[in-house]
Amino acid sequence: MSDSFVIIGDGIAGSSAAETIREEAPDAEVTVITDEGEALYNRILIKEFAKGKLPEAPISIHEEDWYAERDIDLALNTFVTDVDVEAHEVHTHDSGTFEYDKLLIASGGTPASLSSFGIENADADGIHHFWTFQDARKIQEGASEAETGTVIGAGLLGIDLAAVCAAQGVDAKYIMRGNRWWRYGLSLDGAEIIHDALAEKGVEPVLESGVDRFETDDDGQVVSTVDANGEEYDSEFVGVAIGLNFNTEYLQETDIEEDEGIVVDQYMQTSLDDVYAAGDITRYYDTILDQYAQNGSWGSAKEQGQVAAKNMVADDETEEFRWVSSYSITHFDFPFLSFGFPTLGDDECERKYSDTEWRRLAFKDGKLIGGVLIGDIAPQGKYKDLIRQEAEVADQKEVLLEKDFDPEELAIPQEQ
Repeated sequence: MSDSFVIIGDGIAGSSAAETIREEAPDAEVTVITDEGEALYNRILIKEFAKGKLPEAPISIHEEDWYAERDIDLALNTFVTDVDVEAHEVHTHDSGTFEYDKLLIASGGTPASLSSFGIENADADGIHHFWTFQDARKIQEGASEAETGTVIGAGLLGIDLAAVCAAQGVDAKYIMRGNRWWRYGLSLDGAEIIHDALAEKGVEPVLESGVDRFETDDDGQVVSTVDANGEEYDSEFVGVAIGLNFNTEYLQETDIEEDEGIVVDQYMQTSLDDVYAAGDITRYYDTILDQYAQNGSWGSAKEQGQVAAKNMVADDETEEFRWVSSYSITHFDFPFLSFGFPTLGDDECERKYSDTEWRRLAFKDGKLIGGVLIGDIAPQGKYKDLIRQEAEVADQKEVLLEKDFDPEELAIPQEQ
């Protein structure tokens, strides 16, 4: 009798896991369950679609035929209600029960709403959250029809919404709680480059602020945003990106370990027998950092799905997740890239090379663990190699910050 594998979630983590299982176990039963109405699409490209730069066609990665050709059952529009780990069953709202030998949780999250913080009218018409392809369609339409707008959320998803406003010609205010964009990853010098680039595109950063409430018309459509300082901004379009609520409600009856995400080891195994997890929903053990961490990048999720799948098929701890992630932004006339864990660490260094070129590196226990590159992302490969080596290089910051950095100039102990 062949093994049965069930995957909840058809993002890149779930899809790559399904493909890997099929390659590793040609005779296994593989089922992918998703509450979305369409198969895997490129979450990186949907932002370009929302900006009006791309048609829908190139964004889809897998058509439904892709699954059928690989004998993978795809259950679209299927809502999981609970998991019975003793019986090894996944229960759904109206699509029956799925039995499994091994289960992968890759259901991701749902954008958090400001309503959970008591913000008045936070769920009004015209207020958008950016996660799914369907969200992108609504954002593209809403932004194309709006003249004014606001964006809330000073992170990597928030700036995508700001870029949508810029591309669609929306006169927008970008409201941030702190004194700079992505204050956990950038210093004032680095953030200033981003602030200037946003302003050049017609998006004005509003710093040391926040949202007090939204005003609506008689039809419930948002018309303005009132910030924490009492300033009111016309906003026919509002984009909110303040984080994710992980989709784990269907696991409430289980004893799965959670800590701001589902806790997994380096093999993607959860605290439950025969249950694995992958993607941004996980809090995984990072073998490079030697601590638990989270990362929602596309490449990281794909690798996690593949690692989980190999261990599920082998029914053993055969492959570790060991990955240095990166996340890029292509909204400006210069490139932007973060890698590793630039917001963690106990030491750092940085240098500004020009008005549009800046570099910052983060260290932990003397080892490079992450960084941010603005204007010139060519050194990323060299820095990532040092992270993988777990090389102690924090005492050689001047060499690391040289514009044309050469790893051969570093003095690294032989055992590393």
